[in-house]
Amino acid sequence: MNFLIFLGAIIVVVGLFNIFIFVHELGHFLAAKWRGLVVDKFYVWFGKPIWKKTINGVEYGLGSVPAGGYVALPQMAPMEAVEGGDTERREELPPIKPIDKIIVAAAGPAFSLGLALFASCLVWIVGKPKDFVDSTEVGYVAADSPAEKAGMLVGDKIISINGKKVNGFLGSLDSVHENIMLSEGKQIEFLVERPGEEAPLTLKSSYIIPKTKFYQRTAMREVGIDYASSVIVSAVPEPAEESPQSPAQRAGIKVGDIITHIDDTKVKSTSHFTDIVNASEKQELSLKVIRDGQTLDIPLVPLVPVVSPLDDKKKALIGIGYQYPPPEVNFDIVHPNPFEQMRDGLRSMWITITKVISPRSNIGVEHLAGPVGISKMMYDLLLTKDGWMRLLSFVVILNVNLGILNLMPLPVLDGGHIVLATGEWLSGRPVKVKILEVVQTGFAIVLLCLFLFITSRDIGDNIPGRKKGPVETVWPA
Repeated sequence: MNFLIFLGAIIVVVGLFNIFIFVHELGHFLAAKWRGLVVDKFYVWFGKPIWKKTINGVEYGLGSVPAGGYVALPQMAPMEAVEGGDTERREELPPIKPIDKIIVAAAGPAFSLGLALFASCLVWIVGKPKDFVDSTEVGYVAADSPAEKAGMLVGDKIISINGKKVNGFLGSLDSVHENIMLSEGKQIEFLVERPGEEAPLTLKSSYIIPKTKFYQRTAMREVGIDYASSVIVSAVPEPAEESPQSPAQRAGIKVGDIITHIDDTKVKSTSHFTDIVNASEKQELSLKVIRDGQTLDIPLVPLVPVVSPLDDKKKALIGIGYQYPPPEVNFDIVHPNPFEQMRDGLRSMWITITKVISPRSNIGVEHLAGPVGISKMMYDLLLTKDGWMRLLSFVVILNVNLGILNLMPLPVLDGGHIVLATGEWLSGRPVKVKILEVVQTGFAIVLLCLFLFITSRDIGDNIPGRKKGPVETVWPA
């Protein structure tokens, strides 16, 4: 069954990816036919063809390099370096008007945006999970983290980051998490509300970037905080054979218990709770627990297991598992209208481009995703609960990105064709073919290198770490 699910998900992802490419290239093809241009080839994917067939003078084919696609139009700007073609035949064909070149070049991105709009209408009808943490309350501040050094406390509510009002902790471009990752400059300024303070406080924090392997992408900025959440017991594992019970079992902790306090401290998240427990070896703690609507006081003593997954760190534990994700993560089905979705897609694209080119940001070209990375994202989304809704929403964002990126005014891309045709229209003559071929070949090589670099990061990020064997948890007597 697991294999069938895996195979089905792969088929869906590959099928969708090819639909995106096909629709984009179909725009060029239909516009070229409408404007009376000669069409030599219509290919999905690049490279040596693994299948091809000629119909009414047009060669249709599937390339061997699973990235992109193209329609070979010999009357447009020459693209023999990328697509192949007959230079002599191109020179024999009658020239076309610049307006025809502009229309044909713009049709591909227009069809991609049209597909995004169509998908957004479907999302509007069927809905999608919100995947959002509404509160901006801090539920955890890591020890020795930039946030702790800046004075951030558990219970603080973040109002704004770098002067920008935040909405929720996680799940949107306006949330706390995303604004930390996308921040610029050497410091991150937080405006927070704190219980007992009459006015909001301004905290200036540095940030850290966790280390990654040389073959992986550079990690995003972090300050060491997490959102406030309920501490709900999801498991109380049985002890190893002939091993004493864990502190949680001895104390009578049960699955479904909601832990609200340790002594007089209100716990704000599982990480907050774990930090207190880790530092309390052999100290009796009084847990306030809600069970079946009743509040119970349960004393227990955290212990360092003799053998455990955390044995090398010598941390005190009580032996429970936590519910994840917690109920604070909002999975309600929402129905954003198509214009909201298209706007958010365009905004996401704009933020990505500006952060990549900004010298004050830690976001770079390496953080873009290629076909491998995008396919992995689609696969992961599809396997989640209500994943098909998430995938459909992702189709909107992806096709907005595809349309906008192809409109960038760079040779080889559709935007480059539009710029060249506009220049020809204004000057009354086209760019010399030899010069154009050199420029386009150079950019084709640059884009190929960029594609290979991004793909290496896509693969590197998905290389699993060294697998550890199962470790028993053995508690001291």
